[in-house]
Amino acid sequence: MFKSWKLGALILAGAALAPAYAQQADRVKIGVLTDMSGMYSDFGGEGSVVAAQMAIADFGGTVLGQPIELVFADNQNKPDLASAKAREWFDTQGVTMITDNMNSAAALAVAAVTKEKNRINFITSSGTTDLTNAQCNANTVQYAYDNYALSNVVASAVVKQGGDTWAFLTVDYAFGRSLEEAATEVILRNGGKVVANIRHPFNTQDFAPFILQAQASKAKIIGLASSGSDLTNSIKTAKDFNVGADGKQTLAGFLVFINSIHALGLDATQDMYLASGWYWDLNDDTRAFSKRFHDKLKKMPSMNQAGVYSSVMTYLSAVKAVGSVDAKKVMDKMKATPINDMFAKGGVIRPNGLMVHDMYLMQVKKPSESKYPWDYLHVRATVPGKEAFLPLEQSSCPMTKKS
Repeated sequence: MFKSWKLGALILAGAALAPAYAQQADRVKIGVLTDMSGMYSDFGGEGSVVAAQMAIADFGGTVLGQPIELVFADNQNKPDLASAKAREWFDTQGVTMITDNMNSAAALAVAAVTKEKNRINFITSSGTTDLTNAQCNANTVQYAYDNYALSNVVASAVVKQGGDTWAFLTVDYAFGRSLEEAATEVILRNGGKVVANIRHPFNTQDFAPFILQAQASKAKIIGLASSGSDLTNSIKTAKDFNVGADGKQTLAGFLVFINSIHALGLDATQDMYLASGWYWDLNDDTRAFSKRFHDKLKKMPSMNQAGVYSSVMTYLSAVKAVGSVDAKKVMDKMKATPINDMFAKGGVIRPNGLMVHDMYLMQVKKPSESKYPWDYLHVRATVPGKEAFLPLEQSSCPMTKKS
C-alpha cells in the first residue's frame, strides 16, 4: 500500500460531512483523479497526490478563511469509473476542482461531467487535442502539454535532420491516435513520409510482432505514439531486436517521461529525442521544487506531477483573487492572468482552455554524459509556446469563434 492511501483514508473519513460542505460556497476542496496502481502510476499516482499536498501547504493551507481540503481516487484508466467518481465528488463531497486526469479517454469523460456540473477541471496527464478542439468546454484547462505540441517539437526537428521516413507504433486509443495524427501532419508538412501505421492494444505485453513490422518497413524513424508501460515495453523489445544497431533505424519518442528513462536506463534510451513541457533540472526553481519532492518520494517528479502542483497553485490564487469558488469567475481570472511559477514562465490559458507555454526538445544522454543521479536529458532547444502549440485560429473549439 502507498503511504498516500493511508492519508487518503484519513481525508475521506470526513466524507459524511460532505453534503454540509457542499452548501458552503467558499469552501475549497480539490480532487486528484489519477492512476494510483496501473501502468501510468509512476507518472501520476502517489506523486500527483504529494504534489497537490505540497501546493496546498505552500499556499498556506487556507483560502477564503477556510482550510483547503484534498481527496484523491484511482480512476484505473477507465472512462466510466473516472466520470462516476467525478460526479460523486461534485454531487456529494463538495469538490470544487479536479486535477491530473490520467488517460485521454478518462480525461474526456471527466471533462464532460465538469461542464455539466459547472466546476473547474485541470488536465495535466492527457495529450488528446480533442480537449481544446471539438470537445472543448469553458470549465476545462489542458495544462501541461498536448499531442500537437509534442509532435510538432519532435517530428519537425527529426525530419529536418534527415529522418524523413516514419513508421508509427501507436497505442490504439484516443491518446495514441491523436498523437499519430498530429505527428503525421508535421512530418508531411516538412517533406517527410509515413510508410507504416502499426497499431497495438492498450497495455500490450508482447511487442515482438509489432517491432518486427516496424523493422520490416525500412523506415528511418520508428515513432512511438504511446506512454507508460506500453512505451517502456516497446523500447525494451526494440533493444532486444537490435533496432538501430546498424544505424539505419532510430526510435523517436513523443511523450517519454523521466521515470521511464530511469527505469529503462540510459543504455537502452540514449540518443532518443523527445518533447516535454517541463524538466526537473531546467533551472534553480525547478531544482528547488524537485529536491523537496525527492525528499518525500525518493524520485524526481514527472512533468505531470509538476503540472499538478502548478495547477493547484494557479487555481487557489484565482480563488483568492476573486474571493469566490464560482467557476466562471475563477476561470475568467485564470485566463486573464499569466502563469509564472516553477512550471511555466509567461504561460497563458487561451479561450479554448489550452495553457500555452514554452516546450523543450530534449535528447537522452549517453551513460558517459550523465554526471549525477537523474541527470538524463540534454535540452536541445526551447520552443516558444506560440510556435509549439496549434495556432489559436486553427482550433475548432467553438469558444474561439468571435460572435
